[in-house]
Amino acid sequence: MTAMTPPVPAPMEQSASAQRLSIGLPRAGGRSGSGVAPLKDNHYQLLQLILFWAGAILLPLGLVVIVLGWYGAAHTPYQYDQLSYVVSGGLLGLGLTFTGGFLYFGAWLARIAADGKESSKRLADTLLVLADVTSRSAAQRDDGVDVSALPVTAGDGATMHRRDCALIAHRTDLRPVGEDNGHLTVCRICRP
Repeated sequence: MTAMTPPVPAPMEQSASAQRLSIGLPRAGGRSGSGVAPLKDNHYQLLQLILFWAGAILLPLGLVVIVLGWYGAAHTPYQYDQLSYVVSGGLLGLGLTFTGGFLYFGAWLARIAADGKESSKRLADTLLVLADVTSRSAAQRDDGVDVSALPVTAGDGATMHRRDCALIAHRTDLRPVGEDNGHLTVCRICRP
């Protein structure tokens, strides 16, 4: 007899806002399931994660130390004992609380830096796509002929190129090739 195993549900994709709000330990392999640790060579996320957890531990720990210092000072009748509780509990607790708060603030700043870097990358990719679409539409005439594919020569050259060939892209003295192109050689890069 074979044992029946229940079907494993597919992992649900999180929305963008849920991903921004969820902060914690990432799963090994990330989304791709490649088995590569997600924090390897990702210094912004690693810094943000360390600052977040250090702040998340130190801030409440400082508050607990303050409460313990108050409790000790409130329950002793001797002033010399109260002074030691105030110094050890109050000042140490305040130091831990402020340090934890600053580390938590640093984690927030690291998150903003990582989000800014990601949005800049997306903007640059979008601008490259837009520039490519614009250049393709400018390369076609009104009757639909691809102008970048028309063969040209540079100056009095003996080599025939496409208009968008990298070898002649910087030249301004391009001439279209006429019917008499028997003596012209074909460019080995663009092959018009």
